[in-house]
Amino acid sequence: MTELANHYDVVIVGAGPVGLTLANILGLQGVRTLVVEERDTLIDYPRGVGLDDESLRTFQSIGLVAAILPHTVPNQILRFYDGKRRLLAEMSPADARFGWPKRNGFVQPMVDAQLLAGLDRFDHVQVAWGVRMDSAAQTADGVTVDLGPDTVQATYLVGCDGGRSATRHLMGVSFDGTTSATRWVVIDLANDPLGHPNSEVGADPDRPYASISIAHGIRRFEFMIHPDETDEQAEDPAFMARLLAPFVAHPERVEVIRQRVYTHHSRIAGAFRAGRLLLAGDAAHLMPVWQGQGYNSGIRDAANLGWKLAAVVNGQAADRLLDSYDVERRKHARAMIDLSTMVGRVISPTNRRVAAVRDRLIRGASVVPALKRYVLEMRFKPMPRYDQGAIHHPKPPSPTSPVGTLFIQPRVDTRERCDVLLDDVIGPGFAVLCWNNNPRAVLGADAFGQWKTLGATFVAARPQTQLHWDADDEPADPDVVIVGDRTGALKAWFDGHAESVLVIRPDRCIAGADIAQRAPELSAALFEVLHVTRKGGDDADSPVLYVAQPAAESSGAVAGTA
Repeated sequence: MTELANHYDVVIVGAGPVGLTLANILGLQGVRTLVVEERDTLIDYPRGVGLDDESLRTFQSIGLVAAILPHTVPNQILRFYDGKRRLLAEMSPADARFGWPKRNGFVQPMVDAQLLAGLDRFDHVQVAWGVRMDSAAQTADGVTVDLGPDTVQATYLVGCDGGRSATRHLMGVSFDGTTSATRWVVIDLANDPLGHPNSEVGADPDRPYASISIAHGIRRFEFMIHPDETDEQAEDPAFMARLLAPFVAHPERVEVIRQRVYTHHSRIAGAFRAGRLLLAGDAAHLMPVWQGQGYNSGIRDAANLGWKLAAVVNGQAADRLLDSYDVERRKHARAMIDLSTMVGRVISPTNRRVAAVRDRLIRGASVVPALKRYVLEMRFKPMPRYDQGAIHHPKPPSPTSPVGTLFIQPRVDTRERCDVLLDDVIGPGFAVLCWNNNPRAVLGADAFGQWKTLGATFVAARPQTQLHWDADDEPADPDVVIVGDRTGALKAWFDGHAESVLVIRPDRCIAGADIAQRAPELSAALFEVLHVTRKGGDDADSPVLYVAQPAAESSGAVAGTA
């Protein structure tokens, strides 16, 4: 067994993709982290089959996207067919505003393996296999975690331990929602017998199905199981061959990786935080597979929670910052559950009259250009937009404010590099980005120094024509990165917004935005909502130190759930 230390900043229960992503985020911030997993190895069969642009952006932020991309199928088209294999709708979003394709097939075991390998970079991150968390008890200043023969102390514990989460049970929170009575059988095949790169969903009233190209010659089929068919029957090879026969020339010759029966769950935890215990991924929410968002929602959890945990543990922010995790993630996770559940209901009717009405409605919508684009470009997918949390909205609220949304990621030039993604210029922390101004000048010395102490990157975005221009009496500022708008995407974004100064969080959410003249006031407001406190004098030239409030000052209750 792995030899464990006595104390860790964070213990993560579960070495699935969410736990491993969170561990990489914490590792990059120097947080002493232990990942415990009761299995002996990673799960070696596919589960999730679709990555979105937000997940790839998160993998980019932890420096692993280059290793992950070979296990993906970018720009995957998804087509919906009726019972006669006639096209009902198609999803083929070309938009890559966040730097990556919106739809990507992927082989989860291979991607998870890269997330695990990424932890080898950190001496302060440890993974313990074959270790079960038996219990955890909160104290005034930490968590005592019972790991069988070992007991360790942690400042925080995060349960990434799946739908049957032991951490959630320890927290005593509910898991509200429903479990569908309808069963499905999933069949994963090697040496893809179809071979084409895309996926389809069949809204066939006789038997709804899905056929999904993953990558590396793997294809997934999923079929609804009728009430009079048993689980044992669904797992019989002869039954499987009958299911595959309409799609595969020789169903008896397929190479099966996995075949199992499952049901769809639509559930969300009553709280994502209870003091020093937190939940992420399937432990916090479960959703049907139809939008491929279970995996991606978990990665969003890790991206949202990771930088906040690091800021608190590293003494840059108060424990109260962690309350914003539930406040921000709950609404979006709920929206994804609702969307996935709704799509499942649209696909699954076995009543022919109901299916015929559905088909007519979908075909009618497809002849309306705006509605067709709405489906084709996946505009129905809820995007994260935070109304509360670690953000500062203008007062009075503006319906056009970009605050609480993700900032775009175009390709840009700097004076040293050409054709790079914006996040690679910004780096892993906060960023203050200005259009047509020097951040130092608009922030003022005090706010500039405070953001610098927090490790922020300062970006002056300009038209490409001005990339290498400097005023004769103003030499280049060593603390400011000049970015040339290589594609015009940055100017187009600012064309649509009155705000010209943005504060971008490590998870690429816009924490605050305003006109240039109000940049100092914006900074002061953000330091409040980020629960960052200043220690020291008011001299702008003196060092500025940010320290966390003692954890005991926070009740640990989640806003809106206490």
